[in-house]
Amino acid sequence: MIGEKGDQLGILEIAAAQKLADEAGLDLVNISPKAVPPVCKIMDYGKYRFEQGKKQKEAKKNQKTTTLKEMRLSATIDTHDMEVKAKNVAKFLAGGDKVKVSIRFRGRQLSHTENGLTVMNTFLQMLGDKVAVEKPARMEGRSMFMILAPKN
Repeated sequence: MIGEKGDQLGILEIAAAQKLADEAGLDLVNISPKAVPPVCKIMDYGKYRFEQGKKQKEAKKNQKTTTLKEMRLSATIDTHDMEVKAKNVAKFLAGGDKVKVSIRFRGRQLSHTENGLTVMNTFLQMLGDKVAVEKPARMEGRSMFMILAPKN
């Protein structure tokens, strides 16, 4: 048995422990029921649950979530269009998001996947050293993709 201020009260009968809790105007809470003998504590259970909820909300608030944004390129993209897309990807990475850069090959383009690889490498060079390649460019079906993350 543990008292309301954290002091050890020793081993008590259930009725005696409940009587002590009632006299203090608090609850008798079974902390570890599998221990031999079980450990109980006198506390205000409603206040305890409220504080636990507050701690969980605070921990959730401080958590940083990263989202995966996607930028689609073409195997025949022009340099200026690629620069605009690289600027947008740089904004995403500065915001702490990961970016999936993908190229979808259509028709005859599928036989020239090396063009897509050069586009990916050029795009990576435009971004400079601000970016870390999480997954390098590789083919998957009709599309080629790579995943970029912000460099710490």
